[in-house]
Amino acid sequence: MKNKTAHLYLIFLFALLYAPIFFLVLYSFNAGTTMQGWQGFTWSHYQELFSDYHLIEIVLDTLVLALLSALIATTVGTVGALLINRQKNRIWKNTLLSLNNVLLVSPDVIIGASLLILFTVCGFSLGFISTLFAHIAFSIPIVVLMILPRLQEMSHSLIDAAKDLGANDQQVLSQVTLPYISPGILAGFFMAFTYSLDDFAVTFFVTGNGFTTLSVEIYSRARQGVSLEINALSTIMFLVSIILVLFYYLINQRANRQRKNKLTKMVLPGERE
Repeated sequence: MKNKTAHLYLIFLFALLYAPIFFLVLYSFNAGTTMQGWQGFTWSHYQELFSDYHLIEIVLDTLVLALLSALIATTVGTVGALLINRQKNRIWKNTLLSLNNVLLVSPDVIIGASLLILFTVCGFSLGFISTLFAHIAFSIPIVVLMILPRLQEMSHSLIDAAKDLGANDQQVLSQVTLPYISPGILAGFFMAFTYSLDDFAVTFFVTGNGFTTLSVEIYSRARQGVSLEINALSTIMFLVSIILVLFYYLINQRANRQRKNKLTKMVLPGERE
C-alpha cells in the first residue's frame, strides 16, 4: 500500500512538472495563432521559425556564449576546487567555501546589478564580452560545488601510491586526480552550460550594443504577445536538452564501467592468469 501511494505521488508530481511543457509542445503544432483553442495540426510555426533569421542568429549567439562560458568556468572552477581542497588551514578553507556558497545563493538581480555597476565604473562597454564575463562569474561557483565532493571523497592513498611509484606532482594531477574527478568536471560543465543557456536576470543587466540572448529576446517578444513561433523554438530546445541529458548519462555510465574494470584488474590480477 505504501509503495502504491509513493508511486501515485511520484506520478502526480512529475505530471504536474511536465504538464506545462507538454502543453507548450502541443500548441507549437496548433494551426491557430494563440494558445486559446486547438484549431488543427500544422508545421507552419516551425517554418516561420526557420525563416526568422534574426531569431536563429540569436540562438546561435546564445549557444556560443553558453559553450564558451561553460568551458572557461569549468577550467577556472576546476583549478579553484583543487586549490581549495589543498588548503591545510581549516578556517581559511571554510572561509573560501563560504564565499563560494554566498555567490550561489545571492539573488540574480543583485549579481546583475553589481556587475552592471562594475562595468559602468570601469568604462567597459556592454555587449558580448560583458555578458561572457558575467556568465563565467556566476558559473564558476557551480563548477566548484560539483567538483569539491569528488575531491573530498578521493582517498589520499591513491596519491601516496602514485608518488611511491615515482610519479611527480604533474603526473599525479594528470593521471590520478583529474581522471578520478572527471565525472564532477563533466557535471560542472553541463550545469554551467545549462545555467548560461537559460539565464535571464543577470543577462538582462549586462547586454547591450545590439547583442542579446534567447531568454532576453523571448521576454521582449512576450511583452508584445507570445507567438507560437516561440513554442516551436521551445520545443526544439526541450528536445536538445533531453539529448544532452542522455548524452551525459551515457558518458557517465561508460566512465563508471571503465572504472570498475580497472578496479577488477587491480584486485584480481591472479585470476586472469
